Order: sequence, then C-alpha cells, then structure tokens
Amino acid sequence: MGDPLHTMSHMESKGTALAIDLFCGCGGISAGLRDAGFRVIAGADIEPHYICTFRHNFPAAQAVTDDLTRLDPAEFMQRFDLKVGQLDILAGGPPCQGFSKNVPRKHRFLDDPNNLLVLTFIKYVEALQPKFVLMENVAEMKNGFEKSYTQEIVSKLEGDGYRVSYQVLNAADYGVPQRRRRAFFLAWKAPLSLRFPSATHVRPANASASLSLLPWLEWQHVTVWEAIGDLPSISHDDGRKTFKYRCEPFTEYQRNMRRGCTLVTNHSPRALAPTQYERLASLKPGQGYKELPNHLRPKSGYSGAYGRLTKDMIAPTITRWVFHPGSGRFGHPEDLRVITIREAARLQGFPDSFEFVGTYTQQAGQVGNAVPPLLVRRIAEAMMGQAGQTEGKGFSEAASSLYERL
Repeated sequence: MGDPLHTMSHMESKGTALAIDLFCGCGGISAGLRDAGFRVIAGADIEPHYICTFRHNFPAAQAVTDDLTRLDPAEFMQRFDLKVGQLDILAGGPPCQGFSKNVPRKHRFLDDPNNLLVLTFIKYVEALQPKFVLMENVAEMKNGFEKSYTQEIVSKLEGDGYRVSYQVLNAADYGVPQRRRRAFFLAWKAPLSLRFPSATHVRPANASASLSLLPWLEWQHVTVWEAIGDLPSISHDDGRKTFKYRCEPFTEYQRNMRRGCTLVTNHSPRALAPTQYERLASLKPGQGYKELPNHLRPKSGYSGAYGRLTKDMIAPTITRWVFHPGSGRFGHPEDLRVITIREAARLQGFPDSFEFVGTYTQQAGQVGNAVPPLLVRRIAEAMMGQAGQTEGKGFSEAASSLYERL
C-alpha cells in the first residue's frame, strides 16, 4: 500500500462530495473529511505557516492565506467558481479564544474579536448556502454567557433555513487517545434528522480491571502506549530527520495511523536545557511538578508541569505548548524527553503520512490547535451514512437530490 499523501485517491475522483474548510489551521478537519470520503477543494486561514502545512498535505486543494473577516464571501465564491448551494459541506473551527477556560473569566466578553470569528463563519454559510455545515469550537462556548452565543448561532442558522444540532464531544470516547472536549454544530437543509455518532470507546463505569482481558477491547479508551508504542525510542538531542519504526504495529490504532508508511517523520525531539533534563530525569512516569526535588522545583507551577505520561493513561489535552516540559504533562513515559511532534500528532489522530512543516514551535502550534481528524471522520461518516440511508444513495447524490427538493 502506497503513501496516501502522494497518490490521488478515489476520494478525489469525479462525483465525490465537495468540502471547504475555513479557519482550517494545518488541516485537521480537512484530514478527517478526506478520510470520510469528501474531496476537500479549499482551505483558508490567516496564518501562513499553517497554510504551508495544509498545502503540503492537500496538494489538489486551493490553499488560501487571507483574513476572512475582510474577504467578501462573494469574492471567495468567485475564486472557486462556486454557485449558491453547490458546495456539499462547509466546515471550520473559527478561533473562539474568549471562551477558553485558559482565559480568566474577567477577560471573556461576548464581543471579544476572537469570538466574532464565529459570526464570520456564519456569514460564509449564508453566502455559500452549503448543503451541510460542520463547525467546531471549544467546549466552553456551548454554555458560555448563559448560552447566548449558542442561541445566536442556532437562531442565525435556523433563520437561513437550516436545521441545527449541537453537542459537546470528548475525543477519547471516539477512539482518539486524548481527553479533549469540544463543541460541534451540525446544520443541514435536507428533510432528514441528523444525529451525532454514538461513542465507540466508552469503558463501562462498572467494569473491573479483569475485564480488560476480554474481547471488548474496542470499547475501551485508547491509551498512550497503544497509540505511540511502535514509534522509535530516541534521546532528547537526537538530530536525525527520519527514523525507522521501533517494531511492527501491535494495536489496531497503530495500524490505522501507519497506513503503509515505512519511515517516521516529524519525530526529531526538541533538545532540553540541562535543568529541564534534570527535572524530567528526577521523575518517574506519572509524576510531575509536586514530586520534583526542592532544588529542581521552579518557584511557581501547577501539578501538570513537568509531568510524565504513563503508558496506560489517556493523554491529557495536547496544546500548542507541547514542546515545553514545564507547560503540561508532555514527558515521554520511557525516554527522558518530551513527546515529539509525531507522537503528539498520533495522540491527536493524525496519520503518519500527514507531515508538518515550519519551525518546531510552529509545528507544535499546528498540532495543538488542530481538531482531531479521527473525531471529525467519525462525525462525517455518521452524517454521510444517515443522508445516504435516507435516499439509498451515496452521500453526494443523496445530498444533491434532497437539497433540490427545497
């Protein structure tokens, strides 16, 4: 099996459902849509280094570096010769940092410019009139400001003729080896009911440890080592660009991520400063800031700082600071180093064929800010399946025929 990144797949063939990804970042949503069978024809983002990675991984798509708040949606449509209602799905994750739990409450405002990008996304929905809409955002957005933003989003979409469903999902419950809660909005005009997919990896609350030996493993959360255990062991100052895999894949997750790749890229670690190395070396897997010796402990910090992952845990949320040991539980469970970009990408659900470009900190930002492709794939596949079942056709045909009735 060849590397899917460099070959034209059936998903990019004529007749495949068309998708555009706004505020696309490096392409997490696009990767999930592509895996679900969509043809991604364009991605747009204001950050040039994000677009460089998008362009590298979606060579057949148009990569747009522009400020969408200033770009007229009509002009955007003209660039791609798109007619109203022609697009199958408009997707995106407009930044909404004013709702992030990392922002102090006193600094969260309804009219925060970061939050208004959501309204920009809706303006593009109103202009393009796609058959379906998928929007992602931070979990806090759903209930923020007494749910006023959610109500405003739903009201605007319903006023434009869409039916809307929204839900907060935890990526870990859908096979992503990371606890990451995000709000998703689905909107559609076709006369059907769309439901979010049921969780696929939820461990029953009353399950005992002994049950892990039974053949219901697919219902358990994917752990750190099940996700990255086949990636090569390296030192924190290894400067090589490509690596061979440590071993054959020993979990289904690893097989899904490798997809025929024979070399590991984006696995070069970021060298640690002497004090950073000493701190990690003094800790066992599962330990962190509180267990640091007094002479190595920083004057201030929090429990996750300098934390080392354990093999059997689900990873905490991967952030843009994944390269810095003092910014979270990003220490490798075996090697004395922080996890690499590739390991962080694995924990986000990016396939190994997806390559990140730019400086190390830029790549970390791309991975940390991305929407997990595997979660998007599960949402998109569920949506396509429901639309297809309604008409007994493929998604593109079903979406088109349902839309034409309106």
